[in-house]
Amino acid sequence: MSSVVHLIEEGREQREIRSLPSSHLQPQNAPYVHRVGVPRKQNLFKELGATVKETFFPDDPLRPFKDQPRSKKLLLGIQAVFPILEWGRSYNFAKFRGDLIAGLTIASLCIPQDISYAKLANMDPQFGLYASFVPPLIYACMGSSRDMVIGPVSVVSLLLGTLLQREIDPIKNKEEYRRLAFTATFFAGITEVTLGLFRLGFLVDFLSHAAVVGFMGGAAIAIALRQLKGFLGIQNFTKENGIVHVMHSVCQAAHHGWNWQTIVIGVSFLAFLLFAKYIGKKNKKLFWVPAIAPLISVILSTFFVYITRADKHGVRIVKHIEKGINPSSAKEIYFSGNYLLKGFKIGVVAGMIALTEAIAIGRTFASMKDYQVDGNKEMVALGTMNVVGSLTSCYVTTGSFSRSAVNYMAGCKTAVSNMIMSLVVLLTLLFITPLFKYTPNAILAAIIISAVIGLIDLEAVFLIWKIDKLDFVACMGAFFGVVFISVEIGLLIAVSISFAKILLQVTRPRTAILGKVPRTNVYRNVLQYPEATKVPGVLIVRVDSAIYFSNSNYIKERILRWLTDEEEKGIASYQPKIQFLIVEMSPVTDIDTSGIHAFEELYRSLQKREIQLVLANPGPVVIDKLLVSNFANLIGEDRIFLTVADAVASCSPKLAEEEQV
Repeated sequence: MSSVVHLIEEGREQREIRSLPSSHLQPQNAPYVHRVGVPRKQNLFKELGATVKETFFPDDPLRPFKDQPRSKKLLLGIQAVFPILEWGRSYNFAKFRGDLIAGLTIASLCIPQDISYAKLANMDPQFGLYASFVPPLIYACMGSSRDMVIGPVSVVSLLLGTLLQREIDPIKNKEEYRRLAFTATFFAGITEVTLGLFRLGFLVDFLSHAAVVGFMGGAAIAIALRQLKGFLGIQNFTKENGIVHVMHSVCQAAHHGWNWQTIVIGVSFLAFLLFAKYIGKKNKKLFWVPAIAPLISVILSTFFVYITRADKHGVRIVKHIEKGINPSSAKEIYFSGNYLLKGFKIGVVAGMIALTEAIAIGRTFASMKDYQVDGNKEMVALGTMNVVGSLTSCYVTTGSFSRSAVNYMAGCKTAVSNMIMSLVVLLTLLFITPLFKYTPNAILAAIIISAVIGLIDLEAVFLIWKIDKLDFVACMGAFFGVVFISVEIGLLIAVSISFAKILLQVTRPRTAILGKVPRTNVYRNVLQYPEATKVPGVLIVRVDSAIYFSNSNYIKERILRWLTDEEEKGIASYQPKIQFLIVEMSPVTDIDTSGIHAFEELYRSLQKREIQLVLANPGPVVIDKLLVSNFANLIGEDRIFLTVADAVASCSPKLAEEEQV
């Protein structure tokens, strides 16, 4: 009866999955050796469809639409584009109270920051306020993050200003400069929407975390250095961002270009802002202190300049901020001519950086509150708001980490806090802008310096150094590129080093020699487990990567070098000659024709040395390709095993008998 049951079970397994034949070389007294399963052949179109789905739709965005009536599918489709229609149905007064407090708090922070950041982009102050009115409203309707606050940010403003002024002088040709800024913003939005619609968000991940940390830190230094113009009251200042050019310009103006009244204002209020930040960090309940400190600084410094008429003594002031809501800029965008391509290039770069920053911020706060942020939906929302923003006199906007942190600490519940902030900015544009006439430039410089200090993350740098030295090189490369040369060169270095790291890992994958961990049938890296013992006459090598054309030759040569080294050690210590080379293939997720060709060459090289090639645990994709290419027949299907232990048992029966005992 038991034999009948065994036959039925065996037949069922054979129907479900094919297996390679049992080894005819296996001794009768050896334990039963399981064979590697061979997956069923899939339809070509189904296989391609599954690959495309996993590449571009890993989150299965159509899952909510399954088995739903047509009317429900339409509603779900609208809610997917406008999430406000979904969470808005459960909105109540308790949530509104939290959003109201948060919205008013971030508004007090954003207004002085917007005016300051507009200067970084070489735009008039009102354009910074415009960018915190329309885009946040669009994002509140389309975005999936509850905590992220939208508006101008320092890094993107500096990047945009740097790239734009290389094409057009912002002082001599102010109108053309502004038009190119709107054109770049339009194409930044188009870039973001395109990445979201075509599910290409994974491209943003090619800029590594280490490179971003270095880039942000370098940008913070570059931004702070640029503020020395307003902080010291210097009139003639370099347009370059490199530290050498900036410090040369500062030193040149030291004898006659510095204004002591401006320095007193700047130093006093910078100290106040930094002290407010310190209070907020020491006591989380006082988060509102650093949030309102910039607005208090603007009010006090403006009042001080007005009553003392310090502007008559060389203190430079804002002078004029245009009153009223955003004018239309649809006709100002370059859709033809020489500036079209320039605007497109600048927009793509600015859009990618803005996207990287926003996605990182959204994910950070989503993990803190345990909800999901859809990266591709975020791209569409961010892109749409920038496209609409370019039509309403806004330059590139994205998520602000400092404001989002304040928003989170203030107890925001939904994106309505963005709407409240926009409403406050609207009221400012309509009624309050004339009051900023006597605001000194020094206070705007102090606000920017205090804000960008937070972008320098020394803890992250030290952690990167401890974890991965190559990541640290990428971090420092991006940092020094921005500080000593320019923002765009620093960005280029960051991207280049990130790609170089990927190429290095792909072309030079890790390999390891395995040994048997005592009192187990487990084989592990002998460097990680020094107590693991090597099997006499057998060399076990693990390949820790997929095998492609880019690394196949290296893997073959590295395995042969391992073999040569072990043979030399064996001769020196009078060990048995190596007769079997077992390649552990569990980490090998795929192999291409170049990889199979490299294994064929490896097999021929081993034959000349009278060494047999054995494979252990190739995955379904790998074993299928080995069979189709006839490589499995070349080495013998009885030389492909499910585990390293099975392979060793077949190659070294004496050891297998000892293990059984």
